[in-house]
Amino acid sequence: MKKKTSGYRFQKATIKDAKTIHTLVNQFAGKDEMLPRALNEIYENIRDFFICLEDGRIVGVAALHVLWEDLAEIRSVAVADNYQRKGIGGKLVKQCLREARGLGLKKVFALTYHPGFFRGLGFHDVDKNSLPQKIWGECLKCHKFPECNELAVIRIL
Repeated sequence: MKKKTSGYRFQKATIKDAKTIHTLVNQFAGKDEMLPRALNEIYENIRDFFICLEDGRIVGVAALHVLWEDLAEIRSVAVADNYQRKGIGGKLVKQCLREARGLGLKKVFALTYHPGFFRGLGFHDVDKNSLPQKIWGECLKCHKFPECNELAVIRIL
């Protein structure tokens, strides 16, 4: 599923992309903008990831992680600093939403410090406590738990 738009190519990640995904995601985690990911976690979930390439170089990533029969999370949306504000993040999220629909999912949520980004893509705010308990597995790993100020957003498909 390769898609080229505006000089960028969007596709599913492969094993060879894991180390670059790890580096990009953890650059943002280092700025406290998202949850850090261990390299083994990237490998274990490589099929969740979409990447954006420019001239063969990964410039953006996003993942769709299925949690239940009707629910998935968009996570690890990261675009290299010099590629931001070019629509790459939005296109990566749209790839995730397209896959979610194809899988028959009914709802997709994200936990984010940038809810405006997701609102612009049709998500709306939701109380974190209204989400299934299963989502808290990731939260328990976070050094900010339980004092996290991420907001939950959801989109009904």
